[in-house]
Amino acid sequence: MSDTAKQEQPTQDPTAAPESGAPALDPRLLVREQGLSGYLSDFKRKVRGGELGSIPVVLGLILIGAIFQTLDSSFLTADSLSNISVYIAGQGIMAVGIVFVLLLGEIDLSIGSVAGVGAALWAVLSVTHHMDDALAGLIAVAAGALIGGLHGFFFAKVGVPAFVVTLAGFLGWSGLQIWLMGEEGSINTPSGSFVEKLTDFYFDDIAAAYGLAIVAILAYLGSMLLDSRRRQAAGLPHRALSEILLRAGLLAAVALVAAYALNQSRGLPLALVIFLAVLVITDFVVRRTTYGRQIFAVGGNAEAARRAGISVEKVRITVFAIAGLLAAFGGLFIASLSGGASKGLGSGNTLMNVIAAAVIGGTSLFGGRGKVWSALLGMLVIQSIEQGLNLLGMASAIQFMITGAVLLAAVVIDSLSRRTQKSAGRT
Repeated sequence: MSDTAKQEQPTQDPTAAPESGAPALDPRLLVREQGLSGYLSDFKRKVRGGELGSIPVVLGLILIGAIFQTLDSSFLTADSLSNISVYIAGQGIMAVGIVFVLLLGEIDLSIGSVAGVGAALWAVLSVTHHMDDALAGLIAVAAGALIGGLHGFFFAKVGVPAFVVTLAGFLGWSGLQIWLMGEEGSINTPSGSFVEKLTDFYFDDIAAAYGLAIVAILAYLGSMLLDSRRRQAAGLPHRALSEILLRAGLLAAVALVAAYALNQSRGLPLALVIFLAVLVITDFVVRRTTYGRQIFAVGGNAEAARRAGISVEKVRITVFAIAGLLAAFGGLFIASLSGGASKGLGSGNTLMNVIAAAVIGGTSLFGGRGKVWSALLGMLVIQSIEQGLNLLGMASAIQFMITGAVLLAAVVIDSLSRRTQKSAGRT
């Protein structure tokens, strides 16, 4: 064959299906075969397509840390970081429930008052009626689940918009909270009680923090390897060993540094352990179960999910029940931090902080996209801002304005991301 004839032959696209009818190669497989340069080009492609993931919030955390450390050198001390790890637990757990609701494309405005009712019910049963402390806490959490399920029922079965249902709940449950607390208006947490230990107990042995970090690293590494082997056996795109080791290495660096910092203070907080446990369990439910896939399906397109055989009403009711359960559970942490239950527990900026944490962390307000780990990232942003401003002696009004600006920025990024993905044909 002459050189001219060779030049006239068309160039073959490696991802195109061959003439024999064999399936086209998945471009993700080619990316992984290209090594680091392939991942870099794939990362650029995703960013141009609007798939930002956790990049904005991680960069925001780095920026917040740098600014406040420059203004006050005590911001990144062990004691300061330890305080942040405890303060994020209560509202962070509540934010996990909001993530579930946002995945449906809905909102829950009653989350703060449900937390208040949960704390009030625990206090009345435990302190006033001398019920076992832990049992009273379980009843309070169960009551939160029932309240959330009731909201879901009116939304899913009756057809009342979730905004209206939960707004009515916000008013109604706030009244119940005030009624439960009685004339005194507050009930102090008994010394040595279960609720007091939620935020007051620390594992002071250095092996606890390091042990938890190592377990998390090994569990993550094992999960990634198992998932890669399973996908490889099925002929699906899978992560290369080098990528798995890199991801595990980054997690190891963060986890071990955090463990070191906590051990330089009072040790590993029980509150942080419980919060992380809630995140791991709910993340498994959302990403690894049929129920979790149904939540995304309903949030993405409820009618299509219904036609696919999914019980949309069941999903909606249970999601609001989960949100109510986690709200009441978070209310116990807030009661622990504040020294007891009161008429005002869960009011103020609690609702806004919880919703802001989920959105700032990367969960879309439009439904169908997000992760429960958004609650952790978002709460870290909010609590870091609050901690930094407290160290600088600034008024809470400044905190509200800054948090509001950060929330607006997160929503703008989410909206622009969705618009970019739509333009790129990725939605």
